Amino acid sequence: MKREKSCGAVIFRQENTERYYLILKSTQGHTTLCKGHVEGNETEHETAVREIMEETGLIVDFVDGFREVVTYSPKPGVTKDVVFFLARARGGDIACQPEEVAEARFLPPAGALELLTHASDRDILQKAHAFLEGR
Repeated sequence: MKREKSCGAVIFRQENTERYYLILKSTQGHTTLCKGHVEGNETEHETAVREIMEETGLIVDFVDGFREVVTYSPKPGVTKDVVFFLARARGGDIACQPEEVAEARFLPPAGALELLTHASDRDILQKAHAFLEGR
């Protein structure tokens, strides 16, 4: 069984009392959270930072205490772990990586949940939102 690993984050920004979450529409047509494959000897956080910068152009600060893993089989004989962190957008302008990201935008929780393609992404976003609400 081949193993793959990706890392990313539920990215949010806060405006007064409102929280908005970043979702990406891929060039393949699905709507997802920001994530990508680990390269070389990168740590999970290094992978997430690189992928966020490559796919969105954003600079983020991670929120301590949130780490969720989704495991699935993308194709026969392959098991993939995707590690998600929680991160606040700190700077940069959204600049989509044209090879992978057709659109990136911040939406309120309900809007983001409605558009995410995969149930696992919706579950991670709900967990991240509940984590922030409980702080």
